[in-house]
Amino acid sequence: MKVTRIEDVHQLTFYSPVLPINVQLIEKELGLVLIDTGLKQNAADILTYIEAQDRPLLAILLTHAHGDHVGGVDTILKAHPYAELYVSRRDARLLAGDRTTDSGERPLNIRGSLPPIRSLPDKLLDPGERLFGLRVYAAAGHTPGSIAYFDEQHRLLFAGDAFQSHGGVAVAGDTRPLFPLPGLATWDKRAAVDHAERLLDLAPRHTFVGHGKALEGTHRLYLALKRAKRKQARRFSR
Repeated sequence: MKVTRIEDVHQLTFYSPVLPINVQLIEKELGLVLIDTGLKQNAADILTYIEAQDRPLLAILLTHAHGDHVGGVDTILKAHPYAELYVSRRDARLLAGDRTTDSGERPLNIRGSLPPIRSLPDKLLDPGERLFGLRVYAAAGHTPGSIAYFDEQHRLLFAGDAFQSHGGVAVAGDTRPLFPLPGLATWDKRAAVDHAERLLDLAPRHTFVGHGKALEGTHRLYLALKRAKRKQARRFSR
């Protein structure tokens, strides 16, 4: 496990540099907030790191329901039973095994590993809500209910798989040959581009992603968005 510190964020990275999976642990006044949980086998290392901080775990915030983001939930909550679990209202259905699409969504197959978890969310999140100093933003595309968390005071964006930086900076669904897994697991590429553009309008100073190094500024993200929009325009002009 590799640890990277940026301000009050501890990014824990597993399987670097080949197949990096990130979780972020944020220091708050009353304790720690964990964004995503990696795979089930990563939970023990996450728990050891949390214990070393000697501060309580307040909550787990999930960006979406894929297995490399929710796999450690049950193990971590068993060790920290007072920590609360948060997930988007839409992706909670995926955690419950419901892969159907809504009438307002494009009827595409929902991709990627979607393992069930035993733990029940303490709260289902909708865009616009605020918790632990973070604002919830819609980031649909990778999954129907993907969300991002934005620290408005420090302008830190926790984007989950709305973007990747490993294998090349990319919007979800813009498959990068050197690390294609996030692209291949994306449900709706058109929605991913639309929401990526809205996230970049926040002008984050640092963007934390599920796979790859945190990104400073927005220049590389805007280039990735521009490339994804060009590909989309070519695809829909045929």
